[in-house]
Amino acid sequence: MKKILAIFSQFAVGALFVFSGLVKMNDPVGFSFKLEEYFSEEVLNLPVFEPFALSIAVLLVIAEVLLGAALILGLYKRWTLILLSAMIGFFTFLTFWSAYFNQVTDCGCFGDAIPLTPWESFYKDVVLTALILVLWWGRDELFDRWPKWLISIKLAAIPLFCFGLTYHVLHHLPVVDFRAYAEGNSIVEGMKSAEELGLEPPQYEVIYTMENAEGTLQEISSTQYVNEKWWEKKDWSMRSELSKTIQVKEGYEPPVHDFSIMNDYGEMTDSILELDEVWLLVAYNVRKTKEQGWAPVLKTAAYLKEQGIPYVVLSASMPEDFIPYGFTDTTAFAFTDETTLKTMVRSNPGWVVLKDGVVAKKYHFNDSPH
Repeated sequence: MKKILAIFSQFAVGALFVFSGLVKMNDPVGFSFKLEEYFSEEVLNLPVFEPFALSIAVLLVIAEVLLGAALILGLYKRWTLILLSAMIGFFTFLTFWSAYFNQVTDCGCFGDAIPLTPWESFYKDVVLTALILVLWWGRDELFDRWPKWLISIKLAAIPLFCFGLTYHVLHHLPVVDFRAYAEGNSIVEGMKSAEELGLEPPQYEVIYTMENAEGTLQEISSTQYVNEKWWEKKDWSMRSELSKTIQVKEGYEPPVHDFSIMNDYGEMTDSILELDEVWLLVAYNVRKTKEQGWAPVLKTAAYLKEQGIPYVVLSASMPEDFIPYGFTDTTAFAFTDETTLKTMVRSNPGWVVLKDGVVAKKYHFNDSPH
């Protein structure tokens, strides 16, 4: 029984680590955005690590795959288990923090491929922790009788694959795009609400924190507040700063949300989505753009202008911030939420080509055409 449990845990944990690492390795930039959320002042208050979020993300995803593979192969058992325990401890802490304080709504454990709620992520890590404890208990029973030639090949191939894939997606775009703005997806359709599609929307409820004269705190739902007429209870007052909103029933939520394009004249989202073809030059924060990225995208912008193809610069930065990069007052600028822009394309700057509101093509600045 001990041997069976140990080997089952070995392959289950190893496979999950490899899968989780590969999914995030496909999009390390997206994972780095998630780490930035954790490091922000509002969450863990570790802003000193924010500039290194991408480097940390790359190291973590490569380590996940290598450790998962080492576990499956039964290599370096003691050190593999030590590093696996440290990593799962780190992830369990993050997912518990997300779940308990409801500050980061998606841990990014499986990237955008399999979104998990904070509590689902935490429970997943608790199960993994239990399985790793089984691995420590049955360490001597782990399967390690693979052919030497197979181990030699994998020891060379797996690290090369990891570094090769990571290099590719960092200098181009994710190999597989799991986001709502993937090529072929209609933004128009993605924005439709549950009511428009005849589906049941999610239901939310506000939780109020009430305090009496003795300092006793009590949480009640907004339904309780109305039905029980809490406003008439003079010995209780509401601590509005402690109010929170929770989801009480699941339902359909539009995959495209917070998509809004505005300029000095107002909302222009619908007019952009109705165009036969429009190129969106996405630069979510001009100060964080890659300097080497401007030369190729400016060539593309010049070509589009010659061909009479409309393009708009979308950013959360101000238009005047773009002047040092060669743009003029005649360039069409528009404002869009920074998080939305980060989601649209993993390149800063990068192109998103829309045709009748459908994402026809996306380009990393290294692949900027023309």
